[in-house]
Amino acid sequence: MSTDDSPMMNRRTLLAATAAVAATPALPALARQTASAGFVRREGMQFTLDGKPYRYVGANLWYAAWIGHEGRLARELDALAADGVTNLRIAASAEWSPLKNAVRPAFHDQDDAYNEALLTGLDHATAEIGKRGMKAVLYLTNFWEWSGGMATYLLWSNGGQYVDADAPWPDFPEFVSGFYRSPEAVARYHAHLRRIVTRVNSVTGKPYAEDPAIMGWQLANEPRPGGTDGNVDRTLPDFHAWISGTARLIKSLAPHHLVSTGGEGLKGSMERPGLVLSSQADDTIDYHTAHVWPGNWGWLDRTDMPGTHARAVALSTEYVARHVELAKQAGKPLVVEEFGYPRNGDVYDLGASTSMRDDLYSAIHNAVLASAREGGPLAGSNFWAWNGEGRARHPDFRFRSGDTAFLGDPPHEPQGWYGVFDQDVSTRRIIRDHAAALAAL
Repeated sequence: MSTDDSPMMNRRTLLAATAAVAATPALPALARQTASAGFVRREGMQFTLDGKPYRYVGANLWYAAWIGHEGRLARELDALAADGVTNLRIAASAEWSPLKNAVRPAFHDQDDAYNEALLTGLDHATAEIGKRGMKAVLYLTNFWEWSGGMATYLLWSNGGQYVDADAPWPDFPEFVSGFYRSPEAVARYHAHLRRIVTRVNSVTGKPYAEDPAIMGWQLANEPRPGGTDGNVDRTLPDFHAWISGTARLIKSLAPHHLVSTGGEGLKGSMERPGLVLSSQADDTIDYHTAHVWPGNWGWLDRTDMPGTHARAVALSTEYVARHVELAKQAGKPLVVEEFGYPRNGDVYDLGASTSMRDDLYSAIHNAVLASAREGGPLAGSNFWAWNGEGRARHPDFRFRSGDTAFLGDPPHEPQGWYGVFDQDVSTRRIIRDHAAALAAL
């Protein structure tokens, strides 16, 4: 790993910076200011791009920076563009961590030594996305362990104590919620945020903050205020302060870009509609997000997929509809930015059918189309995730330390569980058809 040449921030400076952000007044004018051509804007419940409605079919490609120096990146983006995908959600962080499933390499470590290959990989990714007229949404840390994330900032700040994600539920989310209450952990995260948001792209020479290829920034992947009602109630003031303070910081650095939390919606908010609304009420949060995981939430019994599939799709459709109503109450756009489903039989082999997954994709896409036709807030979707030409390297479909064949299924998950491969003809056809239908509106 190499250390980049910008000045390091010591602990006192970091804490002072965080205090200054917390004291910064709200910046609603920045959220609404007129941006130059090519930037996605929020106007009420709609996104616009150069004066026209902006709706999209998107994919999650979290590992884009990790393959940024490879020819594979261009091939994957070309395949996605051919299917009508115009929006990519990617990781702009990973912390070097002792957590068992944390991806390697990471962007930076406890001493703030940065991996230049990943930084320039992110440069290449945003440059290639921009070349194709696509837009990127970059998230800046992770509530979960697979990229280090909040748990790692916390252990860097508390003397090395941590709870790993294999602990009994809800020990891990309860531990991670301490991040919001730790000024030092938040300050270290803000230092990384500043480094990325203010970076000048080494490929294009353009500052990230002035790059219209970037639609927006997300505070984190799936930030939650905790794992139990009691702890959530104690954490909420700090959680809300972290959201508003961080969003204001991003807006001060990149006023042309949108900001969202990256949250799951109701499932990440203890099923409380009021918490969804309060966590995204600040005007610096431009749009709502929702994630849909029927196989992880017990809606789909993965040991009896044929018997529970219809129920899982129905509950997923209802879940999206509930978030459409919440977005209407908030007067903001909504994106279903993660949704995933296993291959038939809950197996990972490429020979297994994707017909049940295709049903869920169609249901999500139909919801986007219905909302678009009535002028509603649901503006786009990002399926989880694109595996493309990536393939599992081991017979047990498990990622192992040192592997470089990154897939959309993160290192803690079986490789091939939820990701869409380049050979998944029926799923790709559904994506292309949806893109055409959106474009025809």
